[in-house]
Amino acid sequence: MTSGPITTQIHHDILVVTSNNPPVNALGLAVRRGLVAAIEEAEGNDAVKAVVIRCEGQTFFAGADVSEFGTPKAFEQMLPTVVDIIENCTKPVVAAIHGTALGGGLEVALASHYRVADKTAKFGVPEVKLGILPGAGGTQRLPRVAGVPLALEMATTGKMIGAKEASEAGLIDRIVEGDLLQHAVAMAEEVKDIRPLPKSSEKQDKVSGVDPSVFADFRKANARKFRGFDAPEANIQCIEAATAKPYAEGVQVERAKFMELMSGLQARAQQYFFFAERKAAKIDGIPEDTRPRTIAKVGVIGAGTMGGGISMNFLSAGIPVTIFEMNQEALDRGTGIMRKNYEATAAKGRMSADQVEQAMGLLTPTLDFAALADCDLIIEAVFEQMEIKKDIFTRLDATVKQGAILASNTSYLNIDEIAAVTKRPEDVVGLHFFSPANVMKLLEVVRGAKTAPDVLVTAMLLAKKIKKVAVVAGVCHGFIGNRMLMPRQVEATKLLLEGATPEQVDRVHVEFGMPMGPFQMADLAGVDIGWHRDPTRIENIRDALAAEGRWGQKKQAGFYDYDDKRRPSPSPRVQEIIDDFRAKSGVEKRDISDEEIVQRTLYTMVNEGAKILEEGMAQRASDIDVVWVYGYGWPVYRGGPMFWADSEGLQKIVDGLEAQESRMGSDFTFSKLLLDKAGNNEKFTR
Repeated sequence: MTSGPITTQIHHDILVVTSNNPPVNALGLAVRRGLVAAIEEAEGNDAVKAVVIRCEGQTFFAGADVSEFGTPKAFEQMLPTVVDIIENCTKPVVAAIHGTALGGGLEVALASHYRVADKTAKFGVPEVKLGILPGAGGTQRLPRVAGVPLALEMATTGKMIGAKEASEAGLIDRIVEGDLLQHAVAMAEEVKDIRPLPKSSEKQDKVSGVDPSVFADFRKANARKFRGFDAPEANIQCIEAATAKPYAEGVQVERAKFMELMSGLQARAQQYFFFAERKAAKIDGIPEDTRPRTIAKVGVIGAGTMGGGISMNFLSAGIPVTIFEMNQEALDRGTGIMRKNYEATAAKGRMSADQVEQAMGLLTPTLDFAALADCDLIIEAVFEQMEIKKDIFTRLDATVKQGAILASNTSYLNIDEIAAVTKRPEDVVGLHFFSPANVMKLLEVVRGAKTAPDVLVTAMLLAKKIKKVAVVAGVCHGFIGNRMLMPRQVEATKLLLEGATPEQVDRVHVEFGMPMGPFQMADLAGVDIGWHRDPTRIENIRDALAAEGRWGQKKQAGFYDYDDKRRPSPSPRVQEIIDDFRAKSGVEKRDISDEEIVQRTLYTMVNEGAKILEEGMAQRASDIDVVWVYGYGWPVYRGGPMFWADSEGLQKIVDGLEAQESRMGSDFTFSKLLLDKAGNNEKFTR
């Protein structure tokens, strides 16, 4: 039988059902229909004694077809019905799993009576990352098969587990090596006469007698991680139902929670972001036949915090790195920190000692600038000073082979100005890594006026190889992320003079969903960053703090006072400094509402984002959202600043900015794009 992407073939008395729906065998409508037709075929043929469900390509069913969400297809031959049909088949069904069995794919496997897996297979229910839950019985079958603790962890975090852990938990029956289909058919032959059939929905031993404190303890342990999110709690409640109710009632709880989440703003935001991340990889204005350059060896200039972190990305991906420093002490310190970071990762079980040595074995430390000559990509990661960077790029131009890509890890500076000191500006690009560079996923790829298409393509593909999410930005001060950060910081500081406190401003941002507020962030990064270093020149609150050595957490004093464990408390001295500046500035203290803080720090960011779009400094609004979610911790359940503005209503944003315009001074100007879209009742995102 052939039913779209599903085909069947009889091996002796075993019906082999094969899905071939590239690239990830998503469970779209055609696949769901085909699976039902295949089970019906097995039921209607007396010669068939058992069924094997398998997939072609790189993976087992890797989840639902997200593109069907919100369309009529999502409500036809729904997956909960499909998995029930599989489980209720009167003949044994064996799932043959390779690659990843995710979400609906794992639910298909759980509905099968037996599960055979390749040793490299992985399993997970990542729906929580889309703001929903596994809605085809997954929250009911998974704890019954794998136990409540593992089900809680998988369902609320989206964590994947390997075949070994899945086998130990009872999630799969057998790990096999070699021909997976052959092993699956052999197992089907073994079990074809066994009755009654083992059904996941009927298992009770792992969900009976579970102490309710398990759920309370889990919530408490993960309270910070789940803060603000709706989906983790809904998943917990469904798994609780699996321990307290019969399966038939538990799936009713699951269905109700699923529909509640699916209709909510968080699910829309997280699903929007799922596609936004994928769109970010697409580069506008690039010829289709553009081919990337080969990057076999990378050079990094500077072994400090950024240079070391950047180097680790490439070493971890198996790409050799030559790292240059001016003196041996700095070089030794930098490489020593890299090794220490790798060893800390190994101590947590995330890599082996051999992998640490393999990574460090690819590193060549050097004091010889000429050692960079044969590198295919060189990334400069030195102080954020234009003259220093120009000097380095002049030297690179004279030293490095033709065809090499010359990149600057600058946060603000003009890439075109840097490129202009070389005879090959087409080879120059900005690669703005975020700190810590070996951890943060975001990479702003800054396209200069003369950056060649193949340089841009290479940078984007390389970002993927080193597991970064890359976004193309144009040349402007601060690019996308830091440019939008500036008006937030400016207004936050003004609010201190007008009567707000650092803790009030930060609280509003944390309650909004940010990991920290503007002043907490300043203390973490360092109040002295960008300071002119002249303690007699005090022009603002930050200058005053820096002049007194209040440089943030590293000095146990910044906008807050810190104890030995870096726990913050409001600082009387900071309040004195603020009061002094207020008096000198002639500003009258007044009560500041939380709403005003949102309008002046978050609405202004939206306005700046709109200017970035107007000027073509970002390719699309969703790219701005990707930058802010991955680079600055904007809560993904709000989709990013531009999606959030759309969901709030652009006219509301404009009205709020107009209400505060007189307080924001002459430097504030409206984005014409924002005004136009608000006036036409349009959105930035779709």
